[in-house]
Amino acid sequence: MFPLIQRCCFRTPFKLQKSTSPRLLLYGKNKTTWSSLCLRLQRDVCLLSRSPSLNLASVYATKLQAFHTSLPFFKKKTPKESETKHVGILQQSMKSLQDSPKPALYLSLAGLIPFVSAPLTMAIQGTYYPELAFAQITYGAVTVSFLGGMRWGYALPEDSPAKPDWLNLANSTVPPLLAWQALLFKDITHGAIMLVIALGIALHYDVSLLPDYPRWFKVLRVVGTVLMVLSLLATATLKTISEEQLRSSRNKWQNTK
Repeated sequence: MFPLIQRCCFRTPFKLQKSTSPRLLLYGKNKTTWSSLCLRLQRDVCLLSRSPSLNLASVYATKLQAFHTSLPFFKKKTPKESETKHVGILQQSMKSLQDSPKPALYLSLAGLIPFVSAPLTMAIQGTYYPELAFAQITYGAVTVSFLGGMRWGYALPEDSPAKPDWLNLANSTVPPLLAWQALLFKDITHGAIMLVIALGIALHYDVSLLPDYPRWFKVLRVVGTVLMVLSLLATATLKTISEEQLRSSRNKWQNTK
């Protein structure tokens, strides 16, 4: 292997193989000539070592031997940068939420009670109430309208970083229009989906398009929007389950007849 590496990589003569390979076959049969074989091999290596290419070959062979014979070095696994980044963002978000003004935090959490209580009540009692679901949709439409109108209050003051231009004022009217459309649907599921879309648009406006909002407000908006969306989807799911149970019970009643 060593002469082959020497010949291919460093273009050194193949003298060592030619001079030693026949002798290895001859001297291997006679044990008394082992010392003379060692002397000849040493002489050939010394002659070849005078050339600079053999020095490079020897260094290369040494590195190969060290590479293949060195013990594995196991390093302690460090957390990935993405994991540490996500953990850092989560910690900063929780700290920003704790640093938010107490009136804004408590009033925002209290405003989520009508959203959460509707599907929770129906899930506990195991019965779907259309009136309660419609009340949740109505309260959601009012909340979406309020979130859209905040942009007007933010853009109208003279010292506000947001200008009262067409973009800011027109975007603030989009969530109320979607909330009004949600109330026109006869099906609660369609109204819940429309409110989910309106909540997503309002959150996009507050988090992405208005970077001047404080961090605690953005975190509070994200948490509130997630809870409202989950509550609306839970109500729609309970409605679907109730309709399937009613349909199956009707089919059983008809089959018994």
